[in-house]
Amino acid sequence: MNSKQAVICDIDGVILHNNKLIPGADLFVHRLIEQGTPLLFVTNYPGQTAKDLQNRFQAAGVNVPEACFYTSAMATAAFLTRQEGRKVYVIGEGALTHELYMAGFTITDIDPDFVVVGETRNYNWNMIQQAAQFVDQGARFIATNPDTHGPHMYPACGALCAPIERMTGRQPFYVGKPSAWIMRAALNKMQAHSDQTIIIGDNLRTDILAGFQAGLETVLVLSGVSKIADIDKVPFRPNHIFESVVDIDLV
Repeated sequence: MNSKQAVICDIDGVILHNNKLIPGADLFVHRLIEQGTPLLFVTNYPGQTAKDLQNRFQAAGVNVPEACFYTSAMATAAFLTRQEGRKVYVIGEGALTHELYMAGFTITDIDPDFVVVGETRNYNWNMIQQAAQFVDQGARFIATNPDTHGPHMYPACGALCAPIERMTGRQPFYVGKPSAWIMRAALNKMQAHSDQTIIIGDNLRTDILAGFQAGLETVLVLSGVSKIADIDKVPFRPNHIFESVVDIDLV
């Protein structure tokens, strides 16, 4: 690996645990920025804007430009702009709604073209019923990411999609990792090529699989979800394995 390569990096489990800095991660990030290495933090979590994430990093002692963040909500809005239809029924928080508004979509519960599911703590029976009805009537079913749960087993997007899937018999298109879509969108945002980009992540089934499917060099760090024993459980292998980002040397 060398500093001329662009870097796509996950956030939780790689740079931060919740809002606490993983020791040494700030030095790694600041070194990349000082070297001029193209850097983009790509997260499946759709509940925060790029500005929110920048503030979260700053609170942990990591100074990163707002332009260095890319979320599944941003990728979802970018994906939908390439589809026909501009009316969206949304299950999600304000950050997802914000990205869709910014992309020119109307948020509505009247004859939507899309049902978009993100993450929210306010999920309820009416949302399930209405989303399922719209999907059954022909609205296209889109989800920001396939994650089923986060730390402490809080329900994530994939779990919120499950009852709608069971009721309608239709699966959503998942925009976030490991989808190749979000990787191509991230590369386009960076103006980088896959053969000159590495992805650093802590999850074999999202970060590393996404990198593998998009043709990126992959780096697994063991500071988050996946451990050494998990590697034998998947049919692909990361190119590199480190205990944490502090051990990665891009020169």
